[in-house]
Amino acid sequence: MAKPEARITLAVDVMGGDKGPSEVLSGIVKSSSFVPRDLKFLLFGPEKEIFGLLSENSEWQKIHHEVRHSPEVVAMDEKPIAGIKNKKKSSMALALNALKEKEADALLCCGNTGCLMAGGAIKLRTLEGVERPALCTIWPGRERYFTLLDAGANPHPKPYHIVQNAILGSNYARVALGLVRPKVGLLTIGTEEGKGNELINEAHSMLKDIDGSIINYAGLIEGFQIFDNVVDVVVCDGFVGNIVLKACESLSKLIGSFLDEELKRNALRKTGALLSMGAFRSLKQRINPEQFGGAPLLGLSRNVIKAHGSSNRNHVSGAIKIALDLVRHDILGQMQDDIRGANDLLRPFSQSSGQD
Repeated sequence: MAKPEARITLAVDVMGGDKGPSEVLSGIVKSSSFVPRDLKFLLFGPEKEIFGLLSENSEWQKIHHEVRHSPEVVAMDEKPIAGIKNKKKSSMALALNALKEKEADALLCCGNTGCLMAGGAIKLRTLEGVERPALCTIWPGRERYFTLLDAGANPHPKPYHIVQNAILGSNYARVALGLVRPKVGLLTIGTEEGKGNELINEAHSMLKDIDGSIINYAGLIEGFQIFDNVVDVVVCDGFVGNIVLKACESLSKLIGSFLDEELKRNALRKTGALLSMGAFRSLKQRINPEQFGGAPLLGLSRNVIKAHGSSNRNHVSGAIKIALDLVRHDILGQMQDDIRGANDLLRPFSQSSGQD
């Protein structure tokens, strides 16, 4: 159910991204073509630096915003909990505080992922019944986009964490991809019953127990099925998900560099490349990740969107769209209802397994 139209406030940690605050601010300007006129941006970062950048672009006169002075920055190499606790006046910490105090409806950050996850868990807490948040990403498939989680938030989950990830990811797929009943698959090394480790087998049994009532569980899938749209939500632990994410990003760049080299090898190929320019543009658009430039930290009590550290203005603009979708569709309320329902169904199983 969509949230009634009302003023939405988005907190933005302007610092922390690899490309600097100017690119984050440019992404906000770019988003002005689709955001509601009364959307308010709370900008967190060094006041003098931000005001200097804002003065360079007249478009900011049309954007409703407020700058919150944040003299410290959480660096990319800082340890998760220490980074938040030792820098209480950092742009990340103060933005999380604003979200906690309900001054904002969502938070967008390009900074240190570990610190953001730790800060979110400490300051915001998780939804009732959820122990660990999950990082959910959107990927291009053969026919349509799909979601994958956890992409790195929890590398050492228990079976019921995997089950909760399936519920969170299914809800997100409804909002972000417009799917009525997303199909959920559990990633493992084979589709036969019993394939995988103890974690997978226990999670598989629990997912079957809530199939139909809470989620649409399609069963086990393996690596070569990920991009074939066999399912709409690929569920795995954060260790596997992060490896898959980074390996695919690296492979994509490698194939792109190989293709560029081969197309420039001689004059005939260069001519062919020019004639195929339209096809290359279409291909780039199909696999373009910029429209989904942020990954929400699902399971927290408030909406937090993590954009990649190397995000450009297009990624930032895409992440803002995700933030708006989450707020407008009241995704937190639906997730909470589904988590409660699943926990009720699985309580006998958890008690017999000693997982309570």
